[in-house]
Amino acid sequence: MQSTLVSAALSQPVSRTPVWFMRQAGRSLPEYRRLREGTTMLESCRTPDLVTEITLQPVRRHGVDAAIFFSDIVVPLQAAGVDVEIQPGVGPVIARPVRTRADLERLEPLDPASISDIAESIRRIRAELEAKHPDTALIGFAGAPFTLASYLIEGGPSRNHERTKAMMLGDPQLFSDLLALLGEISATFIRVQVEAGAQAFQLFDSWAGYLAPQDYRAQVLPHSAAVFSRLGDLDVPSFHFGVQTGELLPHMAGAGSDVMGVDFRVDLAAASSRVRPGQALQGNLDPAMLFAPWEVLRPRVEQIVRAGLGHAGGHVFNLGHGVLPTTDPSVPGRIVEEVHRVSAEILGER
Repeated sequence: MQSTLVSAALSQPVSRTPVWFMRQAGRSLPEYRRLREGTTMLESCRTPDLVTEITLQPVRRHGVDAAIFFSDIVVPLQAAGVDVEIQPGVGPVIARPVRTRADLERLEPLDPASISDIAESIRRIRAELEAKHPDTALIGFAGAPFTLASYLIEGGPSRNHERTKAMMLGDPQLFSDLLALLGEISATFIRVQVEAGAQAFQLFDSWAGYLAPQDYRAQVLPHSAAVFSRLGDLDVPSFHFGVQTGELLPHMAGAGSDVMGVDFRVDLAAASSRVRPGQALQGNLDPAMLFAPWEVLRPRVEQIVRAGLGHAGGHVFNLGHGVLPTTDPSVPGRIVEEVHRVSAEILGER
């Protein structure tokens, strides 16, 4: 049976708008915090029992239409031999940044055999979903080449990405070769997930919004497009998302995904005119709005549902970025119910 989310992602008819939330699995849930006590992030991501339980927690609590595979964008880098640590309150920290040709030459491609635990986690999650939540899709994911490159070049999170941009402009061939390798790593990571049972995948380009359109188009877009091209034989819908990428949407929409994620800073109706004809949209409620009183939040939810249903392609309701850590865990489930109710009413009237 094809899930509602997959149908919407392929711009096929649905009876209601499907919903999931970026970062729905994790720090906003008390059951997640209890489960993670005493375990590092990367250890959690490589332990099938934990990955399965964490991925399923928001499905049980919120009634979302999709589970997003619990992992981290640096997991495939670690599996490929990069010395990376996720430091609490900081993020991924790279022990030996990549800044020269010699640094690049010591990087290795990702061997699928090194992530057998990822495939096992996917199989366990799918089995649980099929048994108890058959209309809930499982979404796999990976980081986009530029975002992974930024971590590797900077050595960790960066506010300005100055070293990354310096390499992009000062040594464009080295920069391109690095992104090409990272694109292969991301594609391998996604392929393992899909072949194990993921029914869709999302490519996250968290830092693309820090680029000028001309630099994104010339230096980054070809490598993101290559990821979608490498995975074109997989019979699952693909999502593409970046933060603060309103000015990049027309370019990102051409990378090859079925669904274009929309940041909360862009009006959904405006985004509709910036993507390819018939391409589905995902988004785009501001995560901070979940802290507002329900009587003012509810109309915002309905507004987005109506804008999505007015789009010529499909629509998947989501936030315009991830669930914030201090979000009241009762609110996402209430939004799911409202999206389902409003969209079903509107579609039933057509």
